[in-house]
Amino acid sequence: MQPDLQILATGLQFPEGPIAMPDGSILLVEIERGTLSRVSNGQIDVVAQLGGGPNGAAIGPDGACYICNNGGFEWIKVGDKTYPGEQPSNYSGGRIERVDLVSGAVQTLYSECDGQPLRGPNDIVFDCTGGFWFTDHGKTRPRDRDRTGVFYAQPDGASISEVIFPMEAPNGIGLSADEMTVFVAETPTGRVWAYDLAGPGQLAKANNAKRLLTGRDGHFMFDSLAIDANGDVCVATLLDGGITTLSDNGVAPKFVAMPDRITTNICFGGKDLKTAYITLSSTGQLVAMDWPVGGLPLNFLNR
Repeated sequence: MQPDLQILATGLQFPEGPIAMPDGSILLVEIERGTLSRVSNGQIDVVAQLGGGPNGAAIGPDGACYICNNGGFEWIKVGDKTYPGEQPSNYSGGRIERVDLVSGAVQTLYSECDGQPLRGPNDIVFDCTGGFWFTDHGKTRPRDRDRTGVFYAQPDGASISEVIFPMEAPNGIGLSADEMTVFVAETPTGRVWAYDLAGPGQLAKANNAKRLLTGRDGHFMFDSLAIDANGDVCVATLLDGGITTLSDNGVAPKFVAMPDRITTNICFGGKDLKTAYITLSSTGQLVAMDWPVGGLPLNFLNR
C-alpha cells in the first residue's frame, strides 16, 4: 500500500538532490536539464545553469549551494519515463561546484584529487566545522566502469582528500547526530556502510570501525539518503521503488513503497522536520508526505 502523497511538481527533468529551504521552497537539481532549480507553489524556476549532470546538493556555511556534478549521462526514454545510462559522448568531467543563490554565479571548486580526476560526484553532506563529505559514483562505459570512493573537502577550494577507497559505486552519504559516523550507500550492492570517525575527514582506526547495516531481502539498489531524528538511515531505493529505513543498532528494516521504480532522494522539512520530500525521478515528480519521525537537522540549514 502506497502512502498519501502530495505532488509538488511535475515535468521535472530527472530531479534529485532536494533541499527543503527555510522559506518553504525546495531547491533541487534537474540532472537531464543541467540545472539547479527551485520549486515553489507549483512553479519551477531555474536558479543556475550548470550543464553536465548536477546531482547531490547541500547548503554550505556561507549560504551558497554546493553541487556534485557527475558530468552527464546518456538518457534512455521508455514511454513517458526517463532513465540515466552510460557515460555520454559529451561527458564534461566530474566536479564540485558552488552556486551563489542570489546571482546564480557558478564556480568550480574541485575537478580532481591528487591528480586523479573526479569521475561522477554524486552526493554531499556538510559537517559542523564547514567541511564536506562527498561520494564519487563513477561512470559506466560499454565495457568498463570506474573504481571510486569517498572524499572530504573544504568549501573554499583549498583542500580535498580521498578518505575511503575503493567502494562499489558509492551514492548517498550522511552523518550521525554526533558526527562520529559517516553512512555511505552503495548502489549496485544495495548496502549501507557505517564508518566510525576520529574527527572531521578522519576515519577511526579500530578493527570494528566499519560495519554493514542490517539490510532487506530481495533485489534492489540504493541511491541517496537522509538521517532521521532516531539516527536511522532513510535511503531511496531503486527497482522496487521506495524509501528503506535501516538502523545502526540491528532493528529490522522498514520499507515505504513509492509509485516510481526510480525513487532517488529524500530530505526532511516542514514543522519539526516531519515532512519528507521525495524525488520520483523517472516520472519527473517531486512529492511530499507526512513522515512519522522527524529528520535530523542539517548543518547550515535547519540548525
